[in-house]
Amino acid sequence: MQSDSRLTPTPIASSRCALALMAKAPIAGAVKTRLTPPLAPEEAAALSECFLRDMAMNFASLSANGTGGVVLYTPADGGLLLCDLLPDAFKLVAQRGETLGERLINAADELLSTGFESVCLINSDSPTLPREILDTAVSKLAQDGDRVVLGPSQDGGYYLIGLKRPHRNLFERIAWSTADVLAHTIERAAEISLPVETLPIWYDVDDAATLRLLCDELSLSSDGADARLRFRGGFAAPHTRKYLARLLKENNDLRTGGKSYSRD
Repeated sequence: MQSDSRLTPTPIASSRCALALMAKAPIAGAVKTRLTPPLAPEEAAALSECFLRDMAMNFASLSANGTGGVVLYTPADGGLLLCDLLPDAFKLVAQRGETLGERLINAADELLSTGFESVCLINSDSPTLPREILDTAVSKLAQDGDRVVLGPSQDGGYYLIGLKRPHRNLFERIAWSTADVLAHTIERAAEISLPVETLPIWYDVDDAATLRLLCDELSLSSDGADARLRFRGGFAAPHTRKYLARLLKENNDLRTGGKSYSRD
């Protein structure tokens, strides 16, 4: 692969709000490890690639609303692999920092310092995240006055944090990877009297249970009505749906993982 002009140290803002995806390069054995099993490492990496393609497609559909797509990636040598997956309009920036909190605040600081008026840092595990939710986050950040916008995930964390200023306090003293992440973040906001705006609850696909939930939401199961009622209006995620439909035919562990899946 050749070098790519999108691999800049920090992108120069050409839009008001950065929709920034926090992503790992889809390398087998290094990504979506909590999905192995029911998936093989190669299947988990391929599914991660589908998530990235779909979320980038979703972000790109909002470009007319003054947003710009950015992917903040790890590991540092994974940028060229991601260049092959993402639309040309997306900028790619390597993540900086040892902990998740450090990587998040460094990302917000870099993007805001280049001229973006606001930034939404978004996980790469929610391929069906509704466009309406993204649009609402951008609109809330466009309002006068400082604030933080949080998208709560059903596991107690958040799938999105939106900022107008790089408030380091929001990423300190957080019990990362626990059910207390959202609550701790709201506590940190209260300490600096920062207003909090919340979005509808959505979910991250990071284990076998939430993978089954995704299959239910995408109508790939015979009994997924509950998921479709709880998570309505999701993005169609065509790459993810096509790949999961194929996996459900080929991967017995996924097909029999506590539910009976259709084979269409």
